[in-house]
Amino acid sequence: MAKRDFYEILGVDRGADAESMKKAYRQMARKLHPDVNPGDPQAEARFKELSEAYQILSDPNKRAVYDRYGRDGLQGGGAGGGFGGFDDFGLGGFGDIFDMFFGGGARTRGGRTGPARGSDRRYDLEITFDEAAFGKEFDLEVPTLVDCDDCGGTGSASRSKRVTCRTCNGTGEFRQTRQTLFGTMINSQPCPACGATGKTVHDPCRVCGGIGKKRARKTVRVTVPAGVDTGQRLRLMGEGEEGRMGGPHGDLYVFITVREHEFFKRDGQDVFCEVPISMVQATLGDEIRIPTLYGFETLKIPPGTQPGAIFRLREKGFPHLRGRHKGDQHVMVKVQVPQKMDDKQRKSLEDFARLMGQDFKSPQIKFFDKMKNMFRQ
Repeated sequence: MAKRDFYEILGVDRGADAESMKKAYRQMARKLHPDVNPGDPQAEARFKELSEAYQILSDPNKRAVYDRYGRDGLQGGGAGGGFGGFDDFGLGGFGDIFDMFFGGGARTRGGRTGPARGSDRRYDLEITFDEAAFGKEFDLEVPTLVDCDDCGGTGSASRSKRVTCRTCNGTGEFRQTRQTLFGTMINSQPCPACGATGKTVHDPCRVCGGIGKKRARKTVRVTVPAGVDTGQRLRLMGEGEEGRMGGPHGDLYVFITVREHEFFKRDGQDVFCEVPISMVQATLGDEIRIPTLYGFETLKIPPGTQPGAIFRLREKGFPHLRGRHKGDQHVMVKVQVPQKMDDKQRKSLEDFARLMGQDFKSPQIKFFDKMKNMFRQ
């Protein structure tokens, strides 16, 4: 079955800018996340497909390659891979070994006989609105590779040392030469006998198949700072895959998705909400209690407040990641108009209008008079 176009997955056109794609990813991530679709066996696959599409298109270099060559052009760049909420960034090291266990795409690289940096990993973390506002520590269960217990990490059933691969003579590459109309063509690909490591064993371990690694999970603690937003990522240095032959560990990237709140809306560091008040409160003024991220605050409604008026509560929004200040909370008042009135209530409102020097239809009459004058001109 053919794989879907990345732009189609995100729901954007090919000319979409970075901000449009980021917005589309946020909306789709909230809709497709497995936690939002419990019991749907396809939810995780759809979310991984969305994450892969955004990872490629949000990177200018990878996007340029994809636009020109499609998915085939990304085969050498490590766009595939992943297990659970995890993706392999394909930056070297044990990425290919990890793919063998976790179902990632094959990559063609040679020259792996020396130390190499471990692969970077990705973890998608969904947090609540309050957790984003105040920060929180999380213990993440992340997949990784560890030394095989049966062979002690040697890959050999007898735990003997690895020897130079006879197929590639230790280069890690398998080359095929053929003659064409255009001359001699040399095709280089990872050696299948040693997995491009340049070393092999004569008695492969039955548990790990001679790789020397096995699948496991480790607990990584991450501190999510106050003020994070959807689409931002945290880097945990050295928490990725182990390097090969003594090479450094890769990094772990934690991508944040913030759930929507039932009352508050967010725009940057500012918070927005709507609060209902009565006609009497709007006319005469009042003091009302307003919920904020930090508890309840008293808001003074001045007499004559109009529907849709917005009041600001300073420093009641999200904290800035790189500063001491907070955003503001903006409160819009919605004046509730009674839907049903008895005769006595109706008469009281009409009497009130007359006391104000106008009948209850005067605003509408003045509006239409103004419009007539405009058309006469």
